Amino acid sequence: MKTIFVVDDSDTNLAMADSALEGLYSVMTLPSAAKMFALLEKVAPDLILLDIDMPGMDGFEALQQLKSRDAYASIPVIFLTSLADVSVEARGFEMGAVDFIMKPFAAAVLQNRIKTHLGIDEMIHDRTTQLQRLQNSIVYVMADMVESRDLSTGGHIERTTAYIKILMNALMERGVYVDELRHWDMDIAASSARLHDVGKIAISDLILNKPAKLTKEEYEIMKTHALEGERNIERIILRTGDEAFLRHAKLFAGYHHERWDGTGYPRKLKGAAIPLQGRILAIVDVYDALVSVRPYKKAFTHDQAEYIIKAASGAHFDPNIVDVFLEVKDRFLEVYTCLGQ
Repeated sequence: MKTIFVVDDSDTNLAMADSALEGLYSVMTLPSAAKMFALLEKVAPDLILLDIDMPGMDGFEALQQLKSRDAYASIPVIFLTSLADVSVEARGFEMGAVDFIMKPFAAAVLQNRIKTHLGIDEMIHDRTTQLQRLQNSIVYVMADMVESRDLSTGGHIERTTAYIKILMNALMERGVYVDELRHWDMDIAASSARLHDVGKIAISDLILNKPAKLTKEEYEIMKTHALEGERNIERIILRTGDEAFLRHAKLFAGYHHERWDGTGYPRKLKGAAIPLQGRILAIVDVYDALVSVRPYKKAFTHDQAEYIIKAASGAHFDPNIVDVFLEVKDRFLEVYTCLGQ
């Protein structure tokens, strides 16, 4: 059964909506936008009926906040209003409302409007799913092109994607950086991380696959892959729009070699000035590099990798994220055991 939120400061309106929709949907009545946002932390509704004229946070402000958060932006919102004003409707539609229902409303009108929009939402969902599959297919191909050129990193992208999911979910569960992470779609973020090394397309095979440690000059060239990857994704954004997937991908690509103490590259950012995507991937990327064989080194054991990362907490890595990594490190080992070289 689909879930409907009804948000209105009038007990009468809440009771009318609940009565009209009883048995058809799982209805949750809420007296304020603040209560709505609190419940959204636990429940994902299929549609929201939102009153405009409410004390505290009104409907327009609530809608603006909904649309600004990736996790809530796709939820269809129907405004409930007693204001027969064309300018109010125009503003609502411009902000992303899907419809208006005048109060007091008839049960049949409420039922039919919701049925219509949930049907449209299902069609949109199906189309979005198809586009998501296409997007993922393109990402897989692009990532595979990069990985197939770098002969030393087989399976790296699949493993880092799995590690990132583990680490992001662990951060959320423990309340670390939750104010930022709660706005992320975890699947989209993890998938976008597959493009973190896309800038290696511009690096010569002679450097990329050199069976020895790079010279200082070669290393400087290799370091350019971070900015090159960021620029490549920015070009895609300019052509297709600033979507969450591409925003995450750009930050993963451009910042995963920054260091907490400011000695990383390409921008030498320090501490929280480094985007969270870069700070998360820094640990994931280094862990996988440590436990994997490279032409110029043997693989470290899981325990050795753990020791190195722990020792670099507060220098190379964000200490808050290191603490969480240490709690879930054994799940990283499980991933490597399944997907390792």
